[in-house]
Amino acid sequence: MKSAVETLNPTRVRLTVEVPFEELKDSLDAAYKKINQQVTVPGFRKGKIPARVIDQRFGRGAVLEEAVNDALPKLYQSAVEEGELNPLGQPEVDITDLKDNELLSFTAEVDIRPEITIPDFSGIEVEVEAAEVSDEDVDKAVEQLRERFASTTVVERAAAEGDVVKVDLEAKVDGEVLEDGVAEGVDYTIGSGELLEGIDDAVTGLEAGGTATFTSELKGGSAAGKEAEVSVKVQTVSSRELPALDDDFAQLASEFDTLEELREDSRKRLGQQKKYEQATEAQEKVLDALLALVEVPVPDKLLAEEVGTRKDNLVNNQLGQMGLDLATYLQMQEKSEEDFDAELKEQAEKGIRTQFVLDELVSTEKLNVSQEELTEHLMRRAQSSGMSPDQFAQAVVEGGQVPMLVGEVARGKALATVVEKATVKDSNGETVDLDDEDETAETVETVGAPGEGAEGAAETAGEAAETQAEGSAEEPEEEKKSEG
Repeated sequence: MKSAVETLNPTRVRLTVEVPFEELKDSLDAAYKKINQQVTVPGFRKGKIPARVIDQRFGRGAVLEEAVNDALPKLYQSAVEEGELNPLGQPEVDITDLKDNELLSFTAEVDIRPEITIPDFSGIEVEVEAAEVSDEDVDKAVEQLRERFASTTVVERAAAEGDVVKVDLEAKVDGEVLEDGVAEGVDYTIGSGELLEGIDDAVTGLEAGGTATFTSELKGGSAAGKEAEVSVKVQTVSSRELPALDDDFAQLASEFDTLEELREDSRKRLGQQKKYEQATEAQEKVLDALLALVEVPVPDKLLAEEVGTRKDNLVNNQLGQMGLDLATYLQMQEKSEEDFDAELKEQAEKGIRTQFVLDELVSTEKLNVSQEELTEHLMRRAQSSGMSPDQFAQAVVEGGQVPMLVGEVARGKALATVVEKATVKDSNGETVDLDDEDETAETVETVGAPGEGAEGAAETAGEAAETQAEGSAEEPEEEKKSEG
């Protein structure tokens, strides 16, 4: 077999392959055997029909077509290996010549990974927010914890801001009650802004049994984005009382004996969260700075497929689960479809460029993934997916996705290498030491490598970061003593 590679552009090549006919012998034998099992000829037992009879009865062309279809994948793969190519996706194959008992020639055009030169990135400098915790931050955290322990008491008076009202709701659009527009016994805190716009004014001043009507734009359901006439009836009005901020509250809501100890624990937790957010911000900015240093051509076909995959996932999965269509979503986001498509293309292109660059770093830095690292990553992915580690591992193995997970870990290590060599300063001009952050540049999640399966691409580091720092206590009361 002879093969030659023609570069069409930095991300696409054309392979020209010539194969002597004798190299098709195994495929021809397989073709005759397959046809033998599929046809019946009087006078011959099934599977024992001579090749010459098959040629006479069914045509030599049918045999050649079957043989070529069998041989092409193997011949193409041999040409790829001979040309030392990294193809993305499936090739476009064109048989240019097929001469019986002489030769087969074909061309195959395919996208390839571009050649990337990683420049010196040790000079990257970025600025991140200072990880400072103010007294106001602590006050807010403690107040949020206090809100969780508020008590309510039914009162015989008109509802006012801060009260909890139990209401029945009915929404109409164009005079018709929506199938999913009726709700009974909904608890709502006046002034919280957690329900419908306009409800605060409607229920304020109403006593139990009182009714009101208001208009509001629906945020979800079958009529999301539309103006609805909403009828509300108040069942009960309850006053809401917060516990006093004292040592008794600290003992009720946490493992601590004093309010001061609780405040200090909140300050520590907030500090950990801000440090994690700072590390995540450093990842994002270092990655952006790295991408700005590298010229990365993106294959048009791969980009189009990635945009399509992302759009399909949004429309059919995410929006579908919320009962929304794309038009309603765009209306809620106040975006045109053109703007949405442009943003989606920009995100997809950055994702592909990110993966190409980090994969090249994995190669140049000779980064390997240990079994322990892979297992830890699998455990995190299982947790985020809501599956048990055993279930997730089984799904990964059965789906042939182990190489994808290895790639995710390797790219995470590549990004960590860049972050480690970068200079990171906070908004106060202080150098930030990220060595103590266990999660710094832990992973860059992917949906799948370009040219592999879904042909997804790496998300940005910020999209991949998984929030680790938790807030204050919110466990069931019998467990609250273990929380801070």
